[in-house]
Amino acid sequence: MAEVSKDSEKKLGQLQMLEQSMQNFLMQKQQFQLQQVEIESALKELEKVNEAYKIVGNIMVLSKKDDLIEDLKSKKEVIELRIKNMEKQESQLREKASKLQNEVLKEMGQD
Repeated sequence: MAEVSKDSEKKLGQLQMLEQSMQNFLMQKQQFQLQQVEIESALKELEKVNEAYKIVGNIMVLSKKDDLIEDLKSKKEVIELRIKNMEKQESQLREKASKLQNEVLKEMGQD
């Protein structure tokens, strides 16, 4: 079995850290996607009703339907931007991990 150089060991450690970062990104992205689904569901329900309530602390307060719709749309836009940003960062991490993996495999193959 080929011995792993210190440089390769360092790169393997970086790969592990990148993998953990990608897992964290995926978990965060899933949470944002769940929020997005909840908001879309709430918007659909608002279309069906004449009165709507907003939860403030531990109570529900009668609110203007149009205000709630605008608030939800705004939140949806923010979440969509966060998801796009996370996907971009995730792509960059994957690319970096792929390069590191190829470097390590080349180094290990040359030993």
